Amino acid sequence: MEFQHVIYEVSEGIGHLIINRPEARNALNRATRREMAAVLEEVRQNPAVRVLVVSGAGGKAFVAGADVKELSQYDALAMEHFMDTLAQGFYTRFEELDRPVIAMIDGLCLGGGLELALACDLRIASDRSLIGLPEIRLGIMPGGGGTQRLPRLVGTAKAKELIFTGELLKAQEAERLGILNQVHPAEELEARVMELARKIAAKGSLALKWAKKAINASHESGLRMGLAYEAMVECLLFTSEDRQEGFQALFEKREPEFKGR
Repeated sequence: MEFQHVIYEVSEGIGHLIINRPEARNALNRATRREMAAVLEEVRQNPAVRVLVVSGAGGKAFVAGADVKELSQYDALAMEHFMDTLAQGFYTRFEELDRPVIAMIDGLCLGGGLELALACDLRIASDRSLIGLPEIRLGIMPGGGGTQRLPRLVGTAKAKELIFTGELLKAQEAERLGILNQVHPAEELEARVMELARKIAAKGSLALKWAKKAINASHESGLRMGLAYEAMVECLLFTSEDRQEGFQALFEKREPEFKGR
């Protein structure tokens, strides 16, 4: 599939999805969301891709938000369909992808852009980034998962403060609050992200897949059920060739060569 609004590249087991609308600060319109969804399907079907990195083109924004011109045209029924297909449902695809997803944030990460980043597994930003959920300024609220995912990272009280005020945070403060995993100088950002991606990609894809599923499941269940799920998944991994290779490599004092089997 040829893309007009995104760039997709694969190298060394790492997929790189670049949102390519710099003239609009990479705002997510419907066409861009559909192309991103198509990339996710390509990733699902390609076992050679072990990690997905998501970034924005142009050096000024990861994603400045949803396309406000499109949103302004929706009535309630159109908005309900949008939520299910290209907003909440769309972001959840990143959360549920069976590979680790890293958001590489450089510049503005606002509204729907932050909601996309929150649905990724890790968020690494440049020191010049600004993040926030400013929807309250438009008389609406975050509707792509912001009211649900942000409290899980910063706590209910802080999430309410950030959403009620629409305040924007500098990258260092967002890191302190736990929204961002790491912050680096802008000129080092891509190198640091790719270094991390390669480190993750070297691990067994089966273990990564099920570790992500187990962690995600912890949000949906109590401790006892979560522990039971973890135990079940661990037993499943003990049937894999990767588990045998991992133990054998340890005993032989060499790096393992995982095959995803």
